[in-house]
Amino acid sequence: MGSVTADIADKVSGDPRQTGGRSTCGAVAGVAHLPGRMVRAPPRTYAVAMQELPDQALTPGLTARVELTVTDADTAQAVGSGDVPVLGTPRVLALAEAATVAATAGHLPNGSTTVGTRVELEHRAATPVGRMVAAQARLTEVERRRLVFEITVTEGGQTVAEGRVERALVDRQRFLARAAGAA
Repeated sequence: MGSVTADIADKVSGDPRQTGGRSTCGAVAGVAHLPGRMVRAPPRTYAVAMQELPDQALTPGLTARVELTVTDADTAQAVGSGDVPVLGTPRVLALAEAATVAATAGHLPNGSTTVGTRVELEHRAATPVGRMVAAQARLTEVERRRLVFEITVTEGGQTVAEGRVERALVDRQRFLARAAGAA
């Protein structure tokens, strides 16, 4: 069992502006530490390190952690969800979803992906610019194609947000074809 690094910024939201990504190892921004070597992630993306479990399907217990250093672009003012210069709830949600995507990376059947279907999120505390937040996702239920994750977002040991995210396992090509037909 080894470690792998996944760059998930484009898969999560398509937002190339994402900044301050850190590895689960607590390394400096943009660097993931793997056994015996260090891998530098492209700048301004999330870098997520996770355990590789060969030949293991989606099972409860899979986890991932994604970190973000809050910038002006992450504030409620910048994303249009308020008028205060603190981490905006939409960015908290995006970070939480990034953690769910990372938790299932390497465990999906070929040609599959997951898509968000339901979110319950309680944003409990404000986080100012310059602070680092970490989203931890844990897969708690697998019911056919339905995946349920518990999410906790922390900053300096304090819970900033928590909730549940549900995702559905889908065939990537079929999903995209249906989406194109709906447009």
